[in-house]
Amino acid sequence: MGTGENGLLAVLAAKQEITEVLHSYARGLDRMDRGLADSVWHADGTADYGPSISGLGTEFLDYVWAFHERFECHSHLIGNVLIQVDAAGDRAVSEAYVAVWLRGRPVDGEVVDQFHRGRYVDEWSRRDGVWAIAHRTFIADIMHEARNPAGPQTWGSRGTADPSYRILG
Repeated sequence: MGTGENGLLAVLAAKQEITEVLHSYARGLDRMDRGLADSVWHADGTADYGPSISGLGTEFLDYVWAFHERFECHSHLIGNVLIQVDAAGDRAVSEAYVAVWLRGRPVDGEVVDQFHRGRYVDEWSRRDGVWAIAHRTFIADIMHEARNPAGPQTWGSRGTADPSYRILG
């Protein structure tokens, strides 16, 4: 990417674009917006989620879609994002922490909540001006499950009926 002010601005722009792709991934999963979730991987991008699944990003999304449909709702929070952009400007690597809360459907007045914490270790490439994942390795750090009384109704929803789509599209 060169040196100097223009090089620094290009690196900062790349880091911001990659961060927004990471956040789009969380939004795509939580709103069950498959097009948005698919957009974070290159068509030939791969995913290694340990014993769960390893293969193309689209194959992982097929798996996770069926898994998430079993739950009433879920929330993915991505933070502690570290990104290194190479000097040529078309490749990058990152590590991002993820916290996932999966709420089961109520049964007999109770819900089962699953909490997962882990890290996305991603290899990125920019093709035709678009940053996307070339390869992801997920590292599981903590998992916990708890039974709770079914709580109040939430108003977030899956899909484009969610209130955020009125503003963000």
